[in-house]
Amino acid sequence: MEWFSFTAFLGYLTNGFLLMGVLVTLGMTVATVIGGMALGMVIAFARMSPNGVLNQLARCYLWVFRGTPLLIQLVIIYTGLPQLGLKLGVLESSLLALILNEAAYLAEIIRSGFMGVSAGQREAADSLGLPRWLVVWKVTLPQAFRLMIPPLGNSINGLLKSTSITSVISMEELMRRSQMLMQEKFQVLEVFGAAAVFYLVLTTGWGLIQIRLERHFGASQAARS
Repeated sequence: MEWFSFTAFLGYLTNGFLLMGVLVTLGMTVATVIGGMALGMVIAFARMSPNGVLNQLARCYLWVFRGTPLLIQLVIIYTGLPQLGLKLGVLESSLLALILNEAAYLAEIIRSGFMGVSAGQREAADSLGLPRWLVVWKVTLPQAFRLMIPPLGNSINGLLKSTSITSVISMEELMRRSQMLMQEKFQVLEVFGAAAVFYLVLTTGWGLIQIRLERHFGASQAARS
């Protein structure tokens, strides 16, 4: 009895059903990064705010979403919100859970990036009479972003794989589609082996992009120095 069919494995690498799952996984990752960065920026500024109420609200958010598993958050959103009268579909529930969870981690990355910028840079910009928003946009943010790239890259790498958790509520991304094929064909190693290759391709592709970003912003900083 053949324990592994290499021919079937190669077939799954070009399987349209699985390839669509790859696209869904990639789309969910991009949407989560965009939403997570936007919400994370708000939380990070609230965390750095001298306003005690905003600061405590941000701390509470981070405490909850960094201290509980994504799986539990996903299940609560998908099954709990309908009991409060807010019914979301599988895709909406998946994206909401991923964005809320990812924002908690991105907020700390963003905050650490801003804290890593020398106070002298901000003071010099303030001495020129520049508006606060312009100081952030032109002086602080570019330098902070350079410091954020390594941890941000690691977070996105992890997010690419964390999307697989949404398969528990039947979100048809790569993992769920792999499970569906496995249940149909009973070729466990072949199907999940192909899925592993797809995840490796996605994370490797992002790793190359991260390297390019680090080199680009590193070169820009060297040129300014």
